[in-house]
Amino acid sequence: MAQNSFKQKEDSSTDTKESNGKSLFSLLDGALNLDRFFGNGIPMKHAPKVVFLTFVALIYIANSHFADKNIRRIEKLKTEVEDLRADYTTLKASYMYDSKQSEVAKKVQAFSLEESKTPPYKMLVKTEETENLP
Repeated sequence: MAQNSFKQKEDSSTDTKESNGKSLFSLLDGALNLDRFFGNGIPMKHAPKVVFLTFVALIYIANSHFADKNIRRIEKLKTEVEDLRADYTTLKASYMYDSKQSEVAKKVQAFSLEESKTPPYKMLVKTEETENLP
């Protein structure tokens, strides 16, 4: 049976990119020197810690997004409350003006009604007469 063999490429002129220096990633790899940590593969003894820290980071990001959304909603509601308060104040002032006695008298003149010049009087009923009523 024939053995598999690996042929190495001797001609590097077929590469489309030729670098005359080191690439960014090779510089980064040299500066960080991660081969001492990951030379034999990823150590699984640190996997639970990494998963936990990733989970905590995701919770932190989600919490900050939730807080920002709530802040935007609160600001929107504050402006809406200010608008409603202004409308309430305007309507209340209009109601107070329209309910003045002089304004009411002007409005009821269209119905041929006028103000009474004599004040109302109080009728007093004796208690004996109220007991005899059916």
